[in-house]
Amino acid sequence: MASNTAPSAAGRLSTPVIFAFASAGVPGAMLALILGTYLPRFYAGHIGISLLAVGGAVAMVRLIDLGFDLVIGGAMDRTRTRFGRYRVWYALGIPLLILSIYKILNPPADAGTGYLVLWLLVTYTGTSITGLSHAAWAAALATGYNERSRIYGWMQAVAVAGSVTLLLMPLLTHGAIQPGKGESMQAIGYIIICLIPFTAAASIFFAPEKITTEKPEHATLKDYMQVFTQPSMVRLVIADLFLVLGPGTTGPIYIFFFHDAKGFPITQVSLLLIPYIGAGLFGAPFWARIAQKLGKHRTLQVATVCYAVAQTVLMAIPKGLFVPTAVGMFAVGFCASAFVLLIRAMVADVGDELRLKTGKEQTGLLYALVTMTQKFGSSITVAIVFPVLAFVGYNAKDGAINTETAIRGLEMCYLFAPIALVLVGGACFFGYKLDRDRHADIRSQLDAQAATLTEAIEDEPLTTVGSGPSPITPTRPT
Repeated sequence: MASNTAPSAAGRLSTPVIFAFASAGVPGAMLALILGTYLPRFYAGHIGISLLAVGGAVAMVRLIDLGFDLVIGGAMDRTRTRFGRYRVWYALGIPLLILSIYKILNPPADAGTGYLVLWLLVTYTGTSITGLSHAAWAAALATGYNERSRIYGWMQAVAVAGSVTLLLMPLLTHGAIQPGKGESMQAIGYIIICLIPFTAAASIFFAPEKITTEKPEHATLKDYMQVFTQPSMVRLVIADLFLVLGPGTTGPIYIFFFHDAKGFPITQVSLLLIPYIGAGLFGAPFWARIAQKLGKHRTLQVATVCYAVAQTVLMAIPKGLFVPTAVGMFAVGFCASAFVLLIRAMVADVGDELRLKTGKEQTGLLYALVTMTQKFGSSITVAIVFPVLAFVGYNAKDGAINTETAIRGLEMCYLFAPIALVLVGGACFFGYKLDRDRHADIRSQLDAQAATLTEAIEDEPLTTVGSGPSPITPTRPT
């Protein structure tokens, strides 16, 4: 059941409650890693669908999915039940997600492009519903400025634990389960499916959701336009795009760089991902703690500068040195772990700012915007770096011998593109006004409005027609 009470802005959620809520990130992160890294190879190499068809299917489904996020985010904001707003959507998305995982990772032998498109679409629909509702629910769970940094830090750390667990499967199972290996995909699917009910139950039954007191009015077109034109949100969306593009440009050329430029065998190239992703276990709580001291936007700017330094140091490490390179990857991943968690926490603050301005809850729509940004940014990275590699003459075929100029071009793509993009993202927050003090003022006004509206609702049945309390006009931020 939804709770009408929640921790005050200054209060703290207990660690067990936060962990129960964040545990949903374990199977979610595993699934994201499978979908983004291993699924195309599985369908192209193991099932036998052409690489061109697989790429076209993934691109088409992701484009459709972009628009769906806005629709589902708006629908979540309009939902009102005694069990909460976002928790209901999260629970409804779980069965759809489980079914889609089973189908996408257990295709029949004669599965074709149509099968892949259908179940990719269902899978991404399930991940959109559960992902958006869980992120927006977190904003309702923690209303304080510092508490949001804490809860999103926990969510990031737990999700990283899920990704690292998947990467360690070969070691944990003595080679029986290997991500990317066709014979292992079914087993991985069953592991994710078994985890989802337990982690979902932990979130649903142990984490409260405060029912926001608001005016009983439907959102208008003007309200939606305010979401897209809110200055704080515009900054966040633009910054988030650059912060996604930065690390994202290294993804498509990761294997090329560490194999051809750094001279590591493929087995070690895969192992180097573990310290990069695992760094989030330490980085997320670290940056969340720093944000409580410096503020979220200042901490994000510090993290972007640290990322640029770490990326430069990584490039300077000599070829073939595994341990120093692993340390360098840890440092880069440590800095990058700040981006998602702080952006998400700041979106929750903008949701409060908008609710004060409009009197309506639109957090789901706000998270749909940043989710769209992340999906769009992740999908266009290939279009950014591959033309540059072609221009410098890099040959990506197995066994190809590249010229020194081509390798240098590959190194520059891996170094300069992410640094430049991330620094632009950090620069977006110069002049950002929604800091700790401003948010504290917004929360105090929202709490006062909620108390007044609750009293009006409680008194209304005792009054005669026409003598009830006057509508409450939302206070516009100063």
